[in-house]
Amino acid sequence: MTALTTKHLRLSQLRPLAPASVQSLAAAWDVRMVYESNSIEGNSLTLRETEIVLSKGVTVSGKPLKDHLEAVNLAQAWEQVKLLATPGKSITERDLLDLHRIVLTRVEDSFAGSYRSHAVRIAGATLVPPNPIKVPDLMQELFASLPAIQDPVERAAALHHGIARIHPFSDGNGRAARLAMNFELLAAGYPPISISPDDRSAYYAALESADSGNFPAWLTFLSTRVEQELDSWLEALDSSLPEN
Repeated sequence: MTALTTKHLRLSQLRPLAPASVQSLAAAWDVRMVYESNSIEGNSLTLRETEIVLSKGVTVSGKPLKDHLEAVNLAQAWEQVKLLATPGKSITERDLLDLHRIVLTRVEDSFAGSYRSHAVRIAGATLVPPNPIKVPDLMQELFASLPAIQDPVERAAALHHGIARIHPFSDGNGRAARLAMNFELLAAGYPPISISPDDRSAYYAALESADSGNFPAWLTFLSTRVEQELDSWLEALDSSLPEN
């Protein structure tokens, strides 16, 4: 049994989790995820500013309205993931399109919830995304391949990489891929993960390794983050348990 599997089992044994412990931990995590996922894509809001936008519903002086909308949209998309990712469920292609629609609503309405119809390039990457004509078939093939992957973390990694490689949307591919990845993790009883902007270079390097055929490098990167999140949850939950 791997360390990851052992920690996952420990978390499962603590369920049902104490509501107060979960609420506090999850609320802080949600804000951090929104901040980090958007920051990787160039959003200028700080963690504190993101928390203000989400908790008070106000715009931050001097920051673009687009950045405010991206924070609100991603938080709403994440709430949808938590609602849909029931135990044992796997994300569908329709779910992904619906999540993407939420992410880009009022930001890029003409692209929201639909696959791209034009060629795109990924800044700083050597990979050239496929012709837009091929995108629907490639996405269908990606989702059809998922049930054969038994390990949830590997399945989440394959889904994220597949979306990033196909680059099916005109914008919002990274955020959609991370939401889909976390959908799979949540449904399997794992905690969701967030990629820090400090790890942006390593994150993209791991994805590029998978593009070149080294999927294990990407899986290792992701598995390490999952284990780190498990450690955080277990530490917080263990400390909240009453002493004997």
